[in-house]
Amino acid sequence: QVPLVESGGGLVQAGGSLRLSCAASGRTFSGYVMGWFRQAPGKEREFVAAIRWTASSTSYADSVKGRFTISRDNAKNTVYLQMNSLKPEDTAVYYCAAGISALGARPYEYKYWGQGTQVTVSS
Repeated sequence: QVPLVESGGGLVQAGGSLRLSCAASGRTFSGYVMGWFRQAPGKEREFVAAIRWTASSTSYADSVKGRFTISRDNAKNTVYLQMNSLKPEDTAVYYCAAGISALGARPYEYKYWGQGTQVTVSS
């Protein structure tokens, strides 16, 4: 059973918005850092954003700062990624991940992964 399930992806025009959700399935991620990564065709998986369990700290890739916002609802065991002012270069499969490193930006720092959701931004 996949421990994390992403939803909310789709096709949107440049300048538009999407909100991704990541729900934990079968377990709680209390105390975990939650992160979002993305992977475009032919490219390596790259860090997008991360948030601590307490939501007191967040981290963003420079490419999304000011446009994307990560948040979490611990009561619902869910993390969100609000994406505004989307650009064609944001097109990728977006993955949710859970780990214990402090706002890690590297995939190996995360133990649990979802299966991903496709985001396509048209120009």
